[in-house]
Amino acid sequence: MNVSDILENEYAGHFGTYIKQAGEGKLLEELEISLHEFIRFVQNIPMDKFDYRYAEGKWTIKEIIQHVIDTERIFAYRALRFSRNDKTPLPSFEEQDYADNSDANARSIQDLLTEFSAVRHSNLLFYKSLSDEQLKRIGTASNNQISVCALGFVIIGHQKHHQKVFEERYL
Repeated sequence: MNVSDILENEYAGHFGTYIKQAGEGKLLEELEISLHEFIRFVQNIPMDKFDYRYAEGKWTIKEIIQHVIDTERIFAYRALRFSRNDKTPLPSFEEQDYADNSDANARSIQDLLTEFSAVRHSNLLFYKSLSDEQLKRIGTASNNQISVCALGFVIIGHQKHHQKVFEERYL
């Protein structure tokens, strides 16, 4: 499925911002391509930038990478629940609490990238296993309707959003 296959009733709210950033390719291809692009991008960041904050109270690059990993896990969990036709509304999460408790700055960049790769590969296998019917299923997360397919593109768009933040504010 492509972004253009997602109907307007398959997502709401802020999710649309990320979906628009995900690219026009097929979901599985974009998940794979964005994995390699992100790793290559991060590997080219100067070592002295990983613990840099561009302003007081802002996250470091390591904290943002951990945030991308944590958020992908949460979105994938939502996609799993909805793909299995679980109609239970899922709550939002407080990203600052996750960042404050991640200890990302104590980790090496290689550990973070290895974890990112493992999470993405797991999600690629998950999305490959889904039928078109499962991809179109819709659930409620953070008081917004969203389909399993849309969540896949949100994962990609969220990652690309933060990569752009790195370029604009950290490098």
